Amino acid sequence: MKTDYTPQGNRIKDLVEEDRPREKMIQKGLNALSDPELLALILSTGSRDLSAVELARVILKETAGLKNLAACSPSELMKIKGIGEAKAVSIAAAFELGRRKQQQQLKPVKIINSASAGNYLVPKFQDFTHEVFVVLFLSRNHQIKSEKIMSMGGTTSTIVDLKMIFKEAVNQLACSIIVAHNHPSGSLSPSPADKEITKRIRETGKLLEINLIDHIIVGQDGYFSFADEGLL
Repeated sequence: MKTDYTPQGNRIKDLVEEDRPREKMIQKGLNALSDPELLALILSTGSRDLSAVELARVILKETAGLKNLAACSPSELMKIKGIGEAKAVSIAAAFELGRRKQQQQLKPVKIINSASAGNYLVPKFQDFTHEVFVVLFLSRNHQIKSEKIMSMGGTTSTIVDLKMIFKEAVNQLACSIIVAHNHPSGSLSPSPADKEITKRIRETGKLLEINLIDHIIVGQDGYFSFADEGLL
């Protein structure tokens, strides 16, 4: 008889009945499940030493709750013991689906000034503890056609690819764009690099007849508008 040394993890079906979130969901509904139990369903299996539910509790403890977990990238999740690439990607994908569902439920948003842009964008960055660069693609009457995260970086900076921004703008048939990024430090002051990338985006947009309406920086206490400050 051959011994299988391949670690299989603790599968949900191997748990004692009261610890099986799948069966509990079927019998009592999703609302009856705790956060660790819901996360265990996404994980499907645990680790060598922990069941799926126990591993889910560890993840929530390590990330200090769902809000921070939602902001974690797969590479960040993989730093947690027991989380490999497959589990990390599954967790990130689940949160992204939730974000997309929320966006689809919203009525079309029209950006009429920097205040409406700021009010729309500030909540988008609440889950992120690292710098993220977002672009809003607008129609002729300034309704948001779509939005996309163009790059994600560290706690102090991110790399922006102008070719990718305007490729997406052309694909979306956008007439104008608003770019935005957050400062995890909380500062609202634009850096020299922020001013330089804004200038480059504006000049590239002019060549393609895609107007840069504003660049919004989101901090802990609100937002900074390049348009309001006469920096466009």
